[in-house]
Amino acid sequence: MLLSILIHVALFLLAGTLVVFTVVKKQEKKFEPPKAVERPKMKLKKPKVKIKKSSRPKPTTRIVTKMNRASMPDIQLPEMSGVGEGLGGGIGGFDIMPDFSEESLFGAAQSIGNDFEGTFYDMKRRRNGSSLGTTDPDKLINDVKKFVSSGWSTSIFARYYHSPKKLYATHFTTGVVPSVLGPMVFGEQTGGWLWLVHYKGQLVHKESITFRFWGSGDDIMLVRVNGKMVLNACKENVIENYASRITPHWQTPEKSKYQKYWLGSVPSVVGDWITLEPGVPLDMEVLIGETRGDFFTAALLVEVKGEEYERIGHLLAPALPIFTTTDLTRDVIEAVRGNLVPGEAGITNKVVVFRDYDVSDAAAKEDLAVTEPTVPEGPPVAKAVEEKTRIWTGQDGKVLEAELITVIGNKAVLKDAHGKQRKIPLTQLSEEDRLFIELANPPKFNIDFSKKSSTRSIDGGPFAADLRWVPRIYDYIFSARLKQTSVGEYNHELHVELIVFGEEINGNNYILLDRQESTFTPTKENGRSHEFHGGKVMLEVRDWTFFADLYKGEKYGGYLIVVTDQRGEIIDVGTSHKWLPGIADKLRDFPLGKHFDKTGTRTYPPSYNYWY
Repeated sequence: MLLSILIHVALFLLAGTLVVFTVVKKQEKKFEPPKAVERPKMKLKKPKVKIKKSSRPKPTTRIVTKMNRASMPDIQLPEMSGVGEGLGGGIGGFDIMPDFSEESLFGAAQSIGNDFEGTFYDMKRRRNGSSLGTTDPDKLINDVKKFVSSGWSTSIFARYYHSPKKLYATHFTTGVVPSVLGPMVFGEQTGGWLWLVHYKGQLVHKESITFRFWGSGDDIMLVRVNGKMVLNACKENVIENYASRITPHWQTPEKSKYQKYWLGSVPSVVGDWITLEPGVPLDMEVLIGETRGDFFTAALLVEVKGEEYERIGHLLAPALPIFTTTDLTRDVIEAVRGNLVPGEAGITNKVVVFRDYDVSDAAAKEDLAVTEPTVPEGPPVAKAVEEKTRIWTGQDGKVLEAELITVIGNKAVLKDAHGKQRKIPLTQLSEEDRLFIELANPPKFNIDFSKKSSTRSIDGGPFAADLRWVPRIYDYIFSARLKQTSVGEYNHELHVELIVFGEEINGNNYILLDRQESTFTPTKENGRSHEFHGGKVMLEVRDWTFFADLYKGEKYGGYLIVVTDQRGEIIDVGTSHKWLPGIADKLRDFPLGKHFDKTGTRTYPPSYNYWY
């Protein structure tokens, strides 16, 4: 038994030594890409994409500037029309400063080289911009007197705030404007009282010339040439004797003879004679400003020695031109003319341009003439889509000259030259012909116009309320909405134009207020409707009831909405006036903020006529 056990143990040990434990390492499979499949080559057609060309960028909104007072009569502005709420909420409470566009009255933002650089001083604020807490006009007059006595040293104004923005003036005639306009064009959010603008430049002429200035300032207008005071046209009366207080040593020549002519809100003052040698420049400075705040007047005209001028107005004042260092543009003439009483100045009569070079390119000068309008015989209507005889091409290559009559179901009804009508399935026509038919049957829209407005006032100063000159501003946003009313699909882009105009309150012409463009395709996704609106437009009214029963300014006048297809054909129109579609082409390129009549001809704005 023991031997048997030993034998079995030996057999188990031998079996254990014969067992081999092998670890098999699985090899990583290598990826072998399949063989490329031979595919037949296809010749692809280059897609044709129609691109609508337009040379007109989306315009910015011009702000039209005129003023009124706080207490106004019941001037009726048209009520909301169209979609009612339109933008879905009020637009009141604008905190941004109005971007006044009458910068041509105080200067432009860019220098042309031959101009005068203007610096704005706010005499109500310290140099750091904090308030001085003063409203005393006498303080400004005393500072101006020190300024003149010091030889026009600006160090006198060093402790007051001056605007970092400079304006560059080529003339110094504003007419009668709200005094708040002065700070506003310099981008300053301050009241329209206790401010000055100091201009520095050079006076030069290409030929020898002897002349003198005629000027007016309400309140401040001083001119210095070659270190000598040549004109003090500051306000002077029994109450506000600013001129005699500032320069008691300077007197206007022949005062009683010439101060009977009015320039703006005060009588004119005649300056000393000045002689310029050909091409020899003299330093020139001009100081204008406002004391109490209400309205402001500045005028600087030129009388050339030996020149004869026609007499204008019931006082028979000489029609003197305004002083300028460059050719007067239509915009400048309109801005000045709209603020002067007819007969106070000639403006463009025998203009003398103070520069030492000639402008040889006469074609580059703007045509300042007013074109006599041609009144149309009847009210113009929108251009209709006229389908004429054309060549139709079938899928089989056959052609037919015919006129499209209508589309019935999936067939086009064509009339050939013999008057025979044929019904041709749309599927048998070329792609171009089918596109023509689709465009020839545009959708119809319900076109709505709406306007939202709010009213705000600008601080005219502690004295302005007594003179009824607190400005009131009407902020408008205009919008258009289109909703397809016809059935059927129309998968083509449409172009929509919105044109809005205003009317003169006491005038006989119109002002282009806003012009916007938009495109859309009526689809199920947008409910086959489209809505868009323009930017903020500002209207103002100037109240002249302190002098006469007169309000000057603009109010909303009407609108024109034009829908055109990709061919440029007008397919639908919405308008407030039947005559508007007839001048749509003219209004597309018409400058914003300018005046026009019913023929689309640019006209001058009406002038003031309050003194006489």
